[in-house]
Amino acid sequence: MATKSVFDVPTEQWAQVVEENDVTYKKIPVPKPGPDEALVHILYSGVCHTDLHAMRGDWPLKHKTQLVGGHEGIGVVVAKGDLAKGVDIGDYVGIKWLNGSCLSCAFCINGDEPQCPDALLSGYTVDGTFQQYATGKAMHLTQIPKDCDLSAAAPILCAGLTVYKGLKESGARPAQFVAVIGAGGGLGSLAIQYAKAMGLRTIAVDAGEVKGKFCRSLGADAYFDFTKSNDLVKDIKAATPDGLGPHAALVIAAKEDPFHQATEYVRPRGTVVCIGMPKEAQIKASVFDVVVRMLSIKGSYVGNRADANEAVEIFRAGLVKAPVTVVPLSKLSEVFDAMVSGDIIGRYVLDTSK
Repeated sequence: MATKSVFDVPTEQWAQVVEENDVTYKKIPVPKPGPDEALVHILYSGVCHTDLHAMRGDWPLKHKTQLVGGHEGIGVVVAKGDLAKGVDIGDYVGIKWLNGSCLSCAFCINGDEPQCPDALLSGYTVDGTFQQYATGKAMHLTQIPKDCDLSAAAPILCAGLTVYKGLKESGARPAQFVAVIGAGGGLGSLAIQYAKAMGLRTIAVDAGEVKGKFCRSLGADAYFDFTKSNDLVKDIKAATPDGLGPHAALVIAAKEDPFHQATEYVRPRGTVVCIGMPKEAQIKASVFDVVVRMLSIKGSYVGNRADANEAVEIFRAGLVKAPVTVVPLSKLSEVFDAMVSGDIIGRYVLDTSK
């Protein structure tokens, strides 16, 4: 099949490549799009904790060798295959975690593409967006309005989409309370804002007063520093007017304990939504409590194509502002170091031109 393009596409590019649990900044060939794919000149790419897990091999899911990570990429379509539908040369688009799916299985037909058994994962099973040019299945690219701040829009493709989907999965209704655990990070800071846009009230939990000020500035109704609280379960319950606790909890933590705690402070019929995926973590809860208080414990993965469009539109409307720090693509290893030390507030975004 022929590839269509009106752009002068180079044959080599700069990329961050995973080699022996580390990243190497080097030149690699520019990929060619398949018949149903588009080639996207990546301008910005957000950095997700998933990228760190992939580099370190934390999960029981094999990734490709010589991996180019990244799954929050925004750029312009510069070439596409003859069978690529839904995008045109020159469109601004986003490449998400879900790079492609079969579109014909029972999950895809019902709009649950992330559960497709043949799903392709950007920056994991296929090369992602920590490079200047990346390919994606055309039907899974997300259109990005040209009036958006592209660097700030990049985290919406995973961080924003993931928490937006989690809030929908929580079943929380306007005026109800949702606890956001890990609220000062890239996902948590967006969760506070999406919750507010959806009419929900938030109880933010993280470490340190700097993150506390940050969470309150985003609209959190309450903030608790888990490193200073003598009884976090009691504090979170007391933050709701009736003292019964939040209606739901979004747990975005990188450690195991917060998942256990969430089952203790959500109110009867409350929902614990597991989003963070700490290495080898288990979630434990009293069966008696789960039954008697009729709790729901569920996982929430990434959203589908419709969820992505909704998340981007909420951002475009100005209801969500992604707090980002833009650094050169060459500085990815330094971003990972900051992740490990817990020093990140908001989201880091890579500028691929540097």
